[in-house]
Amino acid sequence: MQDYPDPVPGPDQVVVRVHAAALNHLDLFVREGIPTLKLTLPHILGSDGAGHIASVGSDVTDLEVGDRVVLNPGISCGRCEYCVKGDDSACVDYRILGEHLPGTYAEQVAVPARNALKIPTDLSFEAAAAAPLAFMTAWRMLVGRAKVRPGEDVLILGAGAGLSTAAIQVAKLAGCTVFVTSSTDEKLQKAKALGADVLVNYKAVPWSKAVWELTGRRGVDVIVDHVGPATFKDSVRTLRKGGRVVVPGATTGSMLELDARYLFWRQLSVLGSTMANQREFEEVMKLVFMGRLKPVVDRVFPLKDARAAHEYLGRGEQFGKVVLAIP
Repeated sequence: MQDYPDPVPGPDQVVVRVHAAALNHLDLFVREGIPTLKLTLPHILGSDGAGHIASVGSDVTDLEVGDRVVLNPGISCGRCEYCVKGDDSACVDYRILGEHLPGTYAEQVAVPARNALKIPTDLSFEAAAAAPLAFMTAWRMLVGRAKVRPGEDVLILGAGAGLSTAAIQVAKLAGCTVFVTSSTDEKLQKAKALGADVLVNYKAVPWSKAVWELTGRRGVDVIVDHVGPATFKDSVRTLRKGGRVVVPGATTGSMLELDARYLFWRQLSVLGSTMANQREFEEVMKLVFMGRLKPVVDRVFPLKDARAAHEYLGRGEQFGKVVLAIP
């Protein structure tokens, strides 16, 4: 660890004393180096965080020192054509904590006041930190982009990922039948406890073939594929006619193989999705605060063991979110 000067809030900012920061695969990608991302080193990782307000800027009126808050990791300009119409994550200057800006693996972080949302007193900092990026991404991709409807079949690949544990719950809340895949029966049973209906162990049987047969050779309505090249070709083949595959990430690489014959003959839709706007963030976090959606915390590491936490996440052993506790 390294010491940095304490951040000073700008007029419309707050400084948050971080108590918990959750890991995302984005942290691993930034650490390993994203070719198009130019950073000033050393750089502080971490997109998700929760803590209390340590200081406020001169123009901030709705937050006070001591308030318990969780952070929206997406920072938008508020002025461009996309921000004006409420599409924050398409902002021409969109930035994410820990990727483009100093992040939450620190005792303090400065953010715009609108990005700090008060949390209930009965919600732990660890659970709060585990929620934002996963749930806001899941909400936008399923509700905003794929527009899931009650009665639809939704397939979520890689049940143990933090995003997947959020997506299972969002799809179930929307009234869908939820299919999940995983490499272990233990993770599948945990997914079932979250609401998954149909479980497929891809180590035991090819998941695409299994889902095709389980749906009577119809296919599913929606697939959440955050894996990328390793699964995308099979995802497209497993959709019903008129189905949608939504891509919120690509952990196995960036180049996807798409057979155009499936695309036009089955009239499929391929949807990209990332993060969420402020309204979607507040909508989904309200459901978290109400207990209708529950962050899944797999393990908590102390901040000094961030390297071990990264290695654990990189091995894919987790079910849910890995969190750093910051004393």
